[in-house]
Amino acid sequence: MGIFGALTTSVSGLRAQSYALENISGNIANSQTTAFKRIDTSFLDLIPDTGVNNQLAGSVTTGSRETNTVQGDVQSASVSTYMAINGNGFFVVQKPGSFTDNQPVFSGVDNYTRRGDFALDKNGYLVNGAGYYVEGVGIDPATGNMTGSVPQVLKFANDFLPAVPTSVVNYRANLASYPLTTRHDNSVPGSELLRPADFASGNPRSLGTPAAPYVDASTTGVAKNNKAAIPTANTAATLLSGAIGTDSLTTNFAAGDTITVNSIVITFVAAGAVGNQLNVTDNIGTLLAKIDSITGTATASSINASGAVTLHTGTTSDLSITSSNTTAFGALGLTSPVSVLRGGGGTAGTGQVLGSDLQAFINESVSGGAVTAYDISGSPVSLQLRWAKVDSSSLGAGHTDTWNMFYQVNSNATGSDLAWQNVNTDFTFSPNGQMNPAIAGITLTAPTIGGVPLGNVAINFGAGGVTQFADSNGNVKVNQIQQDGFPAGSLQTVSVGENGRVVGNYSNGRNIDLAQISVATFNGTNFLKRIDGGAFEATDQSGSALYGSGGTIVGSSLESSNTDIADEFTKLIVTQQAYSANTKVITTANSMVQDLLNVMR
Repeated sequence: MGIFGALTTSVSGLRAQSYALENISGNIANSQTTAFKRIDTSFLDLIPDTGVNNQLAGSVTTGSRETNTVQGDVQSASVSTYMAINGNGFFVVQKPGSFTDNQPVFSGVDNYTRRGDFALDKNGYLVNGAGYYVEGVGIDPATGNMTGSVPQVLKFANDFLPAVPTSVVNYRANLASYPLTTRHDNSVPGSELLRPADFASGNPRSLGTPAAPYVDASTTGVAKNNKAAIPTANTAATLLSGAIGTDSLTTNFAAGDTITVNSIVITFVAAGAVGNQLNVTDNIGTLLAKIDSITGTATASSINASGAVTLHTGTTSDLSITSSNTTAFGALGLTSPVSVLRGGGGTAGTGQVLGSDLQAFINESVSGGAVTAYDISGSPVSLQLRWAKVDSSSLGAGHTDTWNMFYQVNSNATGSDLAWQNVNTDFTFSPNGQMNPAIAGITLTAPTIGGVPLGNVAINFGAGGVTQFADSNGNVKVNQIQQDGFPAGSLQTVSVGENGRVVGNYSNGRNIDLAQISVATFNGTNFLKRIDGGAFEATDQSGSALYGSGGTIVGSSLESSNTDIADEFTKLIVTQQAYSANTKVITTANSMVQDLLNVMR
């Protein structure tokens, strides 16, 4: 080999360091290129075939050492369609071979990149900054499942998302054990209940509920004493008017005072009472008998040993009493006005509330919430719910806390128009506030609401979804009311979720998964061939693309270059020194050749 071999070796050394410098310069130049993978330089010694005792250090050549498996930092980005792969893998992309009518024409050859700065172009494609179009697998918006397994170039057209009619309403609520309806009166048992007798057009209870006959109801006043010298409890013989120290009311009724019973006026006179008159000198028993003659009750009103008066409604009418002398009336232990409703009454259950009975229904029920439902064309309709308590365990034996649920059919109903429809189910509750028996849900069979026909709508309560606990507000506390329908909508924007799914944001407020971005991996990742724009081609050494084992896609993020400037500067210094050293060898070899030539002279 000799001196000239050393010259040749030094030249190869210069060439090798120049190659290394070229890689370093490329790495530094692309230090800010999205997802750039630096190239390191590999030096290979070339050893000539010589004897064991004559081995030489040999020449040198260079090769590139890929860092395709070395990930750059993942940093957040403000663009919702930007994405980065956290872990192993590449986005599958294609680059158009040409354009026709401003539409890309693809060759069908897949490339691969880590560059994820994709944005939606005017044609609905996701294109990165280097002009590569991302591929993925479409998703069925109805099921959320992928529609295939082979990646295709994704295009998101500005089509309408079809309307989906409401078919399920998930509903959870607590019904106040004592609903504060408009007509409730804490002093009147059962006044909080829906009262069929108040509905002229039919009993709105569940269809087929038997008609309940009217039954007597009563109310008892507070115990009162007379004004005897030693006061004792009032009795039936206690006079309605008398001197101090006598068995008479503590406040006298006077001539001209009146008591009105169910619109019939009883007038007090000094003496000679006739018809609906009472002498002021009559006693409590006479007054009670007069009231009973007007109400027609079969159960006589009475006064107990404590001086408390009990009045009965009878079955003919409700009981309503007022007095012009409220103080004297109060001496009876009663407070004017007295209002007692008969029990029972009404026809068999029709399950409907007509417009003529709308106000009575509103007064005797409480709001159960509302949700916007949709028909098959996406037309919205307000599904209004109300609850009415129809029985109460507080009424004694034979009674159970029972509710009926209604939905509004026509908000403008009048006369014989159907206003509210009973779901025709009795919801009964145990003392612990739980439904017994439990009802998981009910179905509204093809309801028409506000003139808009819907399909069957299932209202699901789930396990323990509707309860009856005490509530100081006396209303229905709706914990959930959510339906599954929505109107048609056009695609507004797309974004990439954390799971690598492209999500379409529609004008109707829906966010629908449209596609799954594909991630390809290779057995020989560092043997991929680089092409322009941070993309790669598969080679025989890299193997074919594999799917299903790549890293995770992070939305609204980008991967940085894996070039470390400090490290490249260090390599730059070493390369410069090595290059200079090789030139020194050439200088030395040249000097030695000159010396040899001088000997020949």
